[in-house]
Amino acid sequence: MLNLKMMNNEKLNMNVVPEIKAFFDDQSNTISYVVKDPASASCAVVDSVLDIDYAAGRVAFESADEVIDYVTANALSLEWIIETHVHADHLSAAPYIQEKLGGKIGIGENIVAVQDTFGKIFNEGTEFQRDGSQFDRLFKEGDTYNIGSMEAFVMHTPGHTPACMVHVVGNAAFIGDTLFMPDGGSARADFPGGDAGELYESIQKILSLPDEMRLFMCHDYGPGGREIQWETTVAEQKQKNIHVGGGKSKDEYVKFRTERDAQLKAPRLIIPSLQVNMRAGEIPADEDGNLRLTVPITIEKH
Repeated sequence: MLNLKMMNNEKLNMNVVPEIKAFFDDQSNTISYVVKDPASASCAVVDSVLDIDYAAGRVAFESADEVIDYVTANALSLEWIIETHVHADHLSAAPYIQEKLGGKIGIGENIVAVQDTFGKIFNEGTEFQRDGSQFDRLFKEGDTYNIGSMEAFVMHTPGHTPACMVHVVGNAAFIGDTLFMPDGGSARADFPGGDAGELYESIQKILSLPDEMRLFMCHDYGPGGREIQWETTVAEQKQKNIHVGGGKSKDEYVKFRTERDAQLKAPRLIIPSLQVNMRAGEIPADEDGNLRLTVPITIEKH
């Protein structure tokens, strides 16, 4: 951990303060971001949302269009469309945004593990490539990329999913589903490929960043009825996070997380989300070109 911390700290530039615009989707409680280089018109989009009426089998683009309109109205140049992980609770609008604005779609290199697992679950044929080739860039631990003059770097943070990555840009880190706001705790670790012990170590990696580092959530559910929030700091998480704050041990966390996850239901949009998001946001189609989703069925016998 020390060597990794030293490596990451060498890449930090806390004097860079990206301009960040957040967009909240109240159907999935997802926060998407436009991250702008303060020294140029270059920007990135993080964790975009495609609207879906699952019962009706209809998709729409209001959430994505809001992001597109913001980028266009401010004459920004989109360089990256970042997915922090393969989301199980909302569909990505990455290809729609890319078609309108350009940019490269990036995700963690362990997308291949997710594609292999869920390719089997959804009985995908051999035409479904399980090599991550649907994405323009597969990031690995310590990789860097540029948003204009800003250098971003990535940290592999598995546990929620194998492909989770945190993207650090100047004094801001986009942490996906590893942590929620301090009163929301942390993400579940019971999806295929998830692991509570790994998630604890990934959280500690995030908390090894400077105390003043700004942390941006992918979701917020307003615990206790409070207003939706999406920005906190490393210091606040270390002190107040209800799952890992105050120096809770790994054993304590794994016990709590395992017991808690056993009580959780599957996310409402997990079936369409995984099929679409492991394809970089493309909706699967049958051999005649008709868009379609697969619903695996499990019969519980009593």
